[in-house]
Amino acid sequence: MNHPTPARPLPPAPSFVASSLRIMDLSISEMLWSRRTVFMLLIVSAPVLIALFVRLLVGLGAPLFEETRNGVTTVRMTGPAIFGMMIWIFYLRFTVPVLGVFYGTSLIADEVEDKTITYLFTRPIAKGAVLVGKYLAYLVCTVFVVLPSVMLVYLLIVPMQGSLGGSFLDLLKDLSLLALGLAVYGAVFAFIGAKFKRPLLIGLIFIFGWEQAALAFPGYLKYYTVAYYLQALVPHAMPNDSTLSMIQGIFRQTPGMATSLLGLFVIWAIFLSVAAWVVERREYVLEQ
Repeated sequence: MNHPTPARPLPPAPSFVASSLRIMDLSISEMLWSRRTVFMLLIVSAPVLIALFVRLLVGLGAPLFEETRNGVTTVRMTGPAIFGMMIWIFYLRFTVPVLGVFYGTSLIADEVEDKTITYLFTRPIAKGAVLVGKYLAYLVCTVFVVLPSVMLVYLLIVPMQGSLGGSFLDLLKDLSLLALGLAVYGAVFAFIGAKFKRPLLIGLIFIFGWEQAALAFPGYLKYYTVAYYLQALVPHAMPNDSTLSMIQGIFRQTPGMATSLLGLFVIWAIFLSVAAWVVERREYVLEQ
């Protein structure tokens, strides 16, 4: 008499961390070969081209950052000061939030638009791990594209009228700060992308509307922005006699390093966890 073969027990589902890392591994190559990567390269190449142009003019003898009074030539801005200005204007105020909104809002929205999200959700993993894994892939891709751009700008600009070694510590701070900004903005826009139907529009309104207005007007509204805490950690300051220093003084207020780091950590933790929670509980209905 033949006895039925007992069914083999199903293997245990992978943990949340293991699932997130697996999704990250699958998503990195997809992100690197997406159309958004071309956009990202265009964004980060602009400061490099500007730095190359400035370096070329200075090399040809153009007195861009010098002034002569009574026959005496003085340096108005050193290389490290110019580099700090470019970090503040091109990267912190524009590149980091723009990349955050374009990538962060697309983590789930692109899967819904391409009608591939059901294939991800049929895997024996937590839905929230899909978002976290794609968020980690976004972080890897943006960090390893933005930071080399900063290094090129540093090597082109800092040696002009200044000491290369004296600002190396500031460079390390800049690289850490930009990575932190990409992480926090990515978490905020991952939530917006998981929750709303038109996340890109909402994200652009957030960075170019809400944050700019909240920082410009006095009051407590600035406490509800990422830029308020992020800009307080910038290791550079504009020259005191420049118009840019006045603009920086308006937008940059310093709550203190501990307060800034705590504020950024709270924003990152809340929005990333809420985004994963939204994905776990939301039913995504694909339009035909």
